[in-house]
Amino acid sequence: MGTLGRKISEDPDPTRFPFQRDRDRIIHSRSFRRLKGKTQVFVSGIGDHYRTRLTHTMEVAQISRDMARTLSLNEDLAECIALAHDLGHPPFGHAGEQALDVWMQTHNESFEHNKQSLRIVTVLASRSSQYKGLNLNTEVLEGLMKHRTPHDHPQENMPRKPSLEAQIVNIADEIGYTGHDIDDGLRAGLFSMEDLSKLTLIKHAREASKNHGTALRGALIHLLVMDLYEETSKQIKTQSLSSLDDVYEKSDTPVRFSVAMRKQLDALREFLWNRMYMHPEVIKRATQGKQIVSRLCDHLHSRPSEHVLELMNNNECTVEIAVKDYVAGMTDAYATSSFHEAGLQLQGDALED
Repeated sequence: MGTLGRKISEDPDPTRFPFQRDRDRIIHSRSFRRLKGKTQVFVSGIGDHYRTRLTHTMEVAQISRDMARTLSLNEDLAECIALAHDLGHPPFGHAGEQALDVWMQTHNESFEHNKQSLRIVTVLASRSSQYKGLNLNTEVLEGLMKHRTPHDHPQENMPRKPSLEAQIVNIADEIGYTGHDIDDGLRAGLFSMEDLSKLTLIKHAREASKNHGTALRGALIHLLVMDLYEETSKQIKTQSLSSLDDVYEKSDTPVRFSVAMRKQLDALREFLWNRMYMHPEVIKRATQGKQIVSRLCDHLHSRPSEHVLELMNNNECTVEIAVKDYVAGMTDAYATSSFHEAGLQLQGDALED
């Protein structure tokens, strides 16, 4: 149940709890549907089985819900935060995010996908003529404000510490993308199982996968969540957390891995950074995505389209903010087609084969 309420008061639903209503509003939004056309690491079109933002979001929601249930927390709240956490991601993955941020900085603004996710559910998404946004419960909004993974920048000046459910989503996000990036990297031939097996965590996961007849990704996730359950339970006792107020006022991120597991996971993350995220083919596609985003922003800024003008009018914002909102909402394919329809072409290192 939600205890902090919504900005606009609503009558209770006869069959659903408050966070279940929020979940349904999120998954029926246009922004959620567009996640299927947004890159995770690989540009859409390379293969049918690589992850997109949508499949990643579904995996994070599943892991979040399971962890919340095991730790006797609010699984509906954790699921809501997970389902909404990447709504603000632009096309072309983190490369697109970096390009948008650089472009916005030239206009004395900035871009960060967590803030954009919050803007979508509070301003840009529409479900009622009576208010802007989805009118989600405050706990969900706070979870989005406090979302952070090693890929993200922390939100500053937040009035309270993150709920345990928000902390679960942060960890589930890292677990999710670590597991499926290994899957996708192996499928793409960016590294081999022999390369991976030099890492302690992968050695343990391979042993577990052989013993139980499961996939490496599943065994890895199991090792990570079991370690998290043990360490989180220990931290809750050590920090004497017995109420929600304790979590908000005095907790020190109790949802965490053990020191030993964090060290092993960081080593795996470093491997993926060097062998996958910095792979020449991935870098080339990232460079293409960055150029499409930045040059498309320049074009729309100097020649605002009907969509940009509509965003300016509806939200009483500057042209820079409207361009940012419009481009951030694009799928990879739509951004690419808009780029070419505008008569723009890739240049330099971003030239296509």
